[in-house]
Amino acid sequence: MQESKKFLVAAFATFCLAACSGSPQQPAGNDQNNNEDTTGKLPPVETQKANTDYKPAFEGQTRITGVKTATPYKADKIATGLGSPWAVVPMPDGRLLVTIKSGKMQIYDANGAMVKEITGFPKVEDDGQGGLLDVAFDPAFSTNKTIYWSFSEKQGDANLTAVAKGQLNEAAGKVDNPVVIFRATPALNSALHFGSRLVFDKDGNLFVSAGERSILEGRKQAQLLSAGLGKVFKITTDGKPAPGNPFTDQAGKMPEIFAYGIRNPQGLDINPVSGELWEAEFGPRGGDEINIIKSGKDYGWPTITYGIEYSGEKVGDGIQQKEGMQQPIYYWDPVISPSGITFYKGNAIPEWENNLFIGGLSSMHIIRLVIKDNKVVGEERLLADLKERFRDVAYSNGMLYAVTDGGNMYKISKQ
Repeated sequence: MQESKKFLVAAFATFCLAACSGSPQQPAGNDQNNNEDTTGKLPPVETQKANTDYKPAFEGQTRITGVKTATPYKADKIATGLGSPWAVVPMPDGRLLVTIKSGKMQIYDANGAMVKEITGFPKVEDDGQGGLLDVAFDPAFSTNKTIYWSFSEKQGDANLTAVAKGQLNEAAGKVDNPVVIFRATPALNSALHFGSRLVFDKDGNLFVSAGERSILEGRKQAQLLSAGLGKVFKITTDGKPAPGNPFTDQAGKMPEIFAYGIRNPQGLDINPVSGELWEAEFGPRGGDEINIIKSGKDYGWPTITYGIEYSGEKVGDGIQQKEGMQQPIYYWDPVISPSGITFYKGNAIPEWENNLFIGGLSSMHIIRLVIKDNKVVGEERLLADLKERFRDVAYSNGMLYAVTDGGNMYKISKQ
């Protein structure tokens, strides 16, 4: 049954209008609107003490000034009981395809009514952070009905991040001809850090993110070009290295690798202004990052980081900068635990146009970043009063859609 739950955002207050008795009122400075452009006028949204005294590499790399949305907007809870959703991806016809970690997908209409459940996928290793993860539509989906999905695949006593493709047979409620086209080897015995986001570029090649599996054996491989851990790959629709990849035909190096030195990248999207690939990844204790992913570049993990070990010890030598390693565009300390990301590609809410939105897990809010000339110039926290772990966020037809670890789906739109 569909439940509608609205949080109206207006001057000086956020009200819960339906099915939210006992929900705390939104703290001042989060989802309130004052119909005024506040860019550059508000203090940073983060007020907690950082885990470290590390200094940013440049001004504005962390704790940028706060902003507040002026246009009134609302958040409707449009579906509940999703189980454990991992991705929400708009279909070409405006409906939504949601992946469920246990190994199935569900199609919803734009108002949150479930239309069809899709099964028939290869078995997933549904343990810890693993399961059926992201999904992407072939550029020619309207004619070939092909979808691509990432999942944790069991390999003996170990597992890895795999990518498969098949044809969506909506009428039969299944995927036809499923076949694995790529594996981020080697397999390790870990239930963590699969990465797994999928994004097509303008040429019809597929970006794939893969984590370094958290354990030390995998962590060190983030810097190895012979290993598929802690990487962003670029492959063709057949799983082959994309033309122009930086390490093609180099002995001992995986030709599918596009960039490396990455920890656990669960967010990927193409910037609609620049056409560049943007990425969000988890740091350890502190040091969550936003990066612009460029061909052949090293993003530093675990050599440089703005975070520390969960024990409180330094990571490696405890350095944050090194020649030849890329700096994040932005980082957080304490962490927000960034999962799925999306650029707001319309102007229904004018000040959101081309802003980056990030699903926050441990932080339990959606992060809005205002971007100018590839720099973050403002940050806002949205929907913190819902107390939800936002697993993924997507843009479609002037609206944002988000799924949470609590099994809910929200539609965020102009009021």
